Amino acid sequence: MCGLLAALAVSVGVGVAAGAADISLGDVYTALAGQIGIGPGVDANTAYIVVDLRAPRVVEAAVIGAGLAVCGGVLQSLTGNVLADPYILGMASGASVGATIVITTGVAAAGFAGMGAVSTAAFVGAVGALVLVFAIATTRTGALMPGRLILAGVAVAQLGSAISAVFILIADHGAAEQVMRWTLGSVAGARWPRMPLLLIIVGVVVAVVIGASRVLDAFAFGERSAMSLGVDVAKVRWGLYIVVSLCTAAMVAEAGIIGFVGLVVPHAARMVVGPLHARLLPITALGGALLLVWADVLARSVVPQRELPVGLITAIIGVPAFVWLLRRRRGDL
Repeated sequence: MCGLLAALAVSVGVGVAAGAADISLGDVYTALAGQIGIGPGVDANTAYIVVDLRAPRVVEAAVIGAGLAVCGGVLQSLTGNVLADPYILGMASGASVGATIVITTGVAAAGFAGMGAVSTAAFVGAVGALVLVFAIATTRTGALMPGRLILAGVAVAQLGSAISAVFILIADHGAAEQVMRWTLGSVAGARWPRMPLLLIIVGVVVAVVIGASRVLDAFAFGERSAMSLGVDVAKVRWGLYIVVSLCTAAMVAEAGIIGFVGLVVPHAARMVVGPLHARLLPITALGGALLLVWADVLARSVVPQRELPVGLITAIIGVPAFVWLLRRRRGDL
């Protein structure tokens, strides 16, 4: 844990230092220290680049990476499906529908809580998809079965993809390209005013799921085992689904769709610390933060004078890692 925290601190510094303007790692820490009143700081131009332009981007990458990874780990436990990720409930497609409608039609939409029109529409679309999935998956008795939930998520995701495709096909080339870039994910638009809300959402979710670690451990032995331990399975499952789903909706609204973080990182963390959630979830959060910080650094550095969507980088990293995990666990899947 301490090693990962130290690695994250160094990675954040490297992430802020990376960019077109040549700024050393020492200047980064000096500027950040000066901003909070420790030390003399640096010149105004360097301080502006470090504090106002690059630092919020790197911090947002760390926060979203941690949130996606933890949500993926919890959903894998709740559904009993090792292939579950934060978008399994159709929220990515729902968010795409909202963002696509605003981008391609130019429909005026009010921002909310500091978010722009596209982010607000994406959040509304993600929550709408979530409500639809729950409505389809819930049985007549009010039970929420993991198998039905996954199938409902697949169906809603297909519906969302079809609706988005219709709007893209009738849109002009510029709008279609803008939609494509949004769906590939980016933290380039990160700014400090929106950071407190993201930090609160991810912080609360991480605290809640770590507090529910023993319950999640019980789910690992099956629903009947959890009930025999006194767990109110239906209530806990509903509560945790809603918590991690709303967290995912907030993150996809802020940064678009960034895949593989919530799928791969929990598996890697289990290989290091085992399946007990009290240890697994903090390591998963730190691993997700590290992965997305470095993915964003690569996105800004691989092609000179160009910036790649961070979702492309996580896919390029995530696919080989996922294949390796599948081969390593082929006896379990």
